[in-house]
Amino acid sequence: MHEIGTKPFSTLMIEGEVIEALRTVYDPEIPVDIYELGLIYDIEVHKDGMVHIRMTLTSPACPAAGQIPVEVEEKVRAINGVTDVLVEIVWDPPWTPERMSEAAKLELGFF
Repeated sequence: MHEIGTKPFSTLMIEGEVIEALRTVYDPEIPVDIYELGLIYDIEVHKDGMVHIRMTLTSPACPAAGQIPVEVEEKVRAINGVTDVLVEIVWDPPWTPERMSEAAKLELGFF
């Protein structure tokens, strides 16, 4: 395994694939993926292939609260090299529109 910085090359590759998978998950009420919306707070890939994702939702009352984390887990679990997935929903810090990428803000007309 090649080392790049402090992370093994394989974990960096998996992390990149996780991000790409997250970019295919959408809140059904918002036409922007959850990664660009800023709902993903942390992605940790362990060298044994375990992936821990800390994420939030736009609000605790989000109608897709049961659907989105399940979809995240399914898509990440399908990545080659991933051995297990833990999706942790957190509410602190609370999500705000400032967490969105510039592209998401443009898409949603925040400028």
